[in-house]
Amino acid sequence: MNAQAGTIDDVMRRDFLALAPDLPIREAAAMLVREGWAGAPVLDGSGALVGMLTQKDCFRPALNASYYRQWSGTVADQMSRAPMSIEAGTDLVTAAEIFLDHSHRLYAVLRDGAVIGVLRRRDLLGALLAMG
Repeated sequence: MNAQAGTIDDVMRRDFLALAPDLPIREAAAMLVREGWAGAPVLDGSGALVGMLTQKDCFRPALNASYYRQWSGTVADQMSRAPMSIEAGTDLVTAAEIFLDHSHRLYAVLRDGAVIGVLRRRDLLGALLAMG
C-alpha cells in the first residue's frame, strides 16, 4: 500500500467502544481502562455522534471521588461536546496531518453522518510504518 492508495478505511477500527451520554462516569472510566481505549465516541439513542470522552476527561471525577469517596455525574457531564471527526475515505497522509495539527489520540470516522469506526493514532502510525 502506498500513501496515495491507502485510506483510513484500511486501518480504522470497526469494532470500537461507544458510550451513551447517560452512562455513569465511573462506569465509563472503568470501561475505557478495562478495554484499553484512550477515549470513545459518545452516541445518542439514534447512534448520532454527540461527544467524545477521553481518559483525560475522567480525571476530574476520579480526583473528586478520591477526595469525597464517591463518584458522581455522567458521561454527558464530562465529554467534549464538539467532537472532531474524520470522514471515511480520507487518505492516510491527510489523516496524519490532522493528527499532527491536534493532540487527539483518536477520531470518530463518519460516513454520511453516521459513526462507522474509530481511527486511533497508533493504528495510523503503524500503517505509515508498514508503508516504508
